[in-house]
Amino acid sequence: MLLKDEVEMLRRITLFSGLPPAKLKLLAFTSDRVMYSAGEALFYQGDIGDAAYVILSGKAEVLINTAGGPFKIAEVEQNSIVGEIAILCNTPRTATVRTSTPLEALRIRKDDFLKLLADFPEMAVEIMRVLADRLAQTTAELSEARGSMEPVDA
Repeated sequence: MLLKDEVEMLRRITLFSGLPPAKLKLLAFTSDRVMYSAGEALFYQGDIGDAAYVILSGKAEVLINTAGGPFKIAEVEQNSIVGEIAILCNTPRTATVRTSTPLEALRIRKDDFLKLLADFPEMAVEIMRVLADRLAQTTAELSEARGSMEPVDA
């Protein structure tokens, strides 16, 4: 894939769509293209967040550790970004991301990602929207799951 193709892929990500072409080129140039086979992990729950990943092709599962083993909470595919929460919150990874098909991604290092946010505050606002949407979805799913559970006697 050529640099111009990577730039076009980045432009399709809502988070980056408002960035000027020169910044998208710089982001693509400073990012690492990584390839994974099906069943490989991009990162594990509990890892230190050192990069975010833009999925260029393929699919991956977002898994959390439970007492019964890994539990799939989401699936990500082309034009998605994963791993940004650990970078933004400076906390360990909240989930494991494991490929379900061969996958190609751009790995954006933490320092480069945070510099973009400092240079483009509107990108930070878009991240807040994405995170708020994820939180709302998770809250709705938890409410639905709780509604189907039997009440506990006190």
